[in-house]
Amino acid sequence: MTIEVVASPGEAERDAILRILVAHNEASVGPTERQQVAIVVRDDAGTITGGLWGKIGYRWLFVEFLAVSPDHKRQGIGRALMQRAETLARDAGCIGMWLDTFSFQARGFYEKLGFGHFGTIDDFPPGHSRFFLSKRID
Repeated sequence: MTIEVVASPGEAERDAILRILVAHNEASVGPTERQQVAIVVRDDAGTITGGLWGKIGYRWLFVEFLAVSPDHKRQGIGRALMQRAETLARDAGCIGMWLDTFSFQARGFYEKLGFGHFGTIDDFPPGHSRFFLSKRID
């Protein structure tokens, strides 16, 4: 048996590790449906100017990315994306949503949408914090 640092890891390494983890998880709590989620905003030319990227697993929607281009901020687009995601999550049978954000991003925005803070990593990145938030929707 050897332990090796892979200089340029790719999908093959990721998939091999994930297979082991998924097998353990399914043996512990049963299988779960996994679903990738993408909700995009397009301008009149069809260019994506914002969107939400996430995944559903264990009946929770993890919002991995939420972004709106600077030209379109403060127009309710972020709120609309999150509301659409919540509807999608409910329709998929989710019991909640969770996400993380940084101190230089939008914690207050998410809290206004009903998300509660459940964890912090200080100095991530140095001088800032990373916050974890969740919201029950069941």
